[in-house]
Amino acid sequence: MFPSGSIIPYITAGDPDMGSTLKFLQVIDDYAGAIELGIPFSDPMADGATIQLSHHRALKAGFKLERVFQVAREFRKDSETPLVLMSYYNPIYRFGPEKFMEKVHESGVDALLVVDLPITHAQEFLEKAREFSLKTVFLASPNTPDERLAAIDKASTGFVYLISTYGTTGARDKISSHAFDLLRRARKICRRKIAVGFGVSRREHVENLIKEGADGVVVGSALVALIENLGKSAEDALRKKMMELSVL
Repeated sequence: MFPSGSIIPYITAGDPDMGSTLKFLQVIDDYAGAIELGIPFSDPMADGATIQLSHHRALKAGFKLERVFQVAREFRKDSETPLVLMSYYNPIYRFGPEKFMEKVHESGVDALLVVDLPITHAQEFLEKAREFSLKTVFLASPNTPDERLAAIDKASTGFVYLISTYGTTGARDKISSHAFDLLRRARKICRRKIAVGFGVSRREHVENLIKEGADGVVVGSALVALIENLGKSAEDALRKKMMELSVL
């Protein structure tokens, strides 16, 4: 779904507004193997303070789910970079799962990651994803046993997303040893491409994870923090950060 050695940037849709989201997508696209676009939710329990605040800013600014599809369509006019929508299940459930999948497919989105949907409860979701030709991404953490990791790999038709540490998202000074232990274990089990995220914020993080076998590295909070600080004027800072992180 993306070239080996890719940066996979994450930003939150509607932060600070949807017009800026499209501009930010176009900026980070030049350095991305794939892009994650987060759908704001009022209780983003897997996310740390930086991304939680971005969700709240987007919702306060009047975010509407329909606008995500519009922005994705606009982005797709000029880019073939794989686009992954990252959501909690509640917004999908409220919108209507089948209607949501249809809209996602029509907008040119490639894959879906539903943070709080475990594979044990995902059968209907997987069937609908296949029906609408959407790839799926599931999360695995350092305490995921081998048997479940193999099941996650089977269900993830896009890539397997490894969580680098226990806890929530957020930029960290050092990548936990848990990340490298999980990555080495996943390399022996998984057939899909593997991306590692949660806590990645520096070029040396990216280099070390790729050296240990990650196909891609997800960077979120470090980029969202720039948007928090600079708002609509974050384009140049995002470009500079992506250039700094890129190892391709």
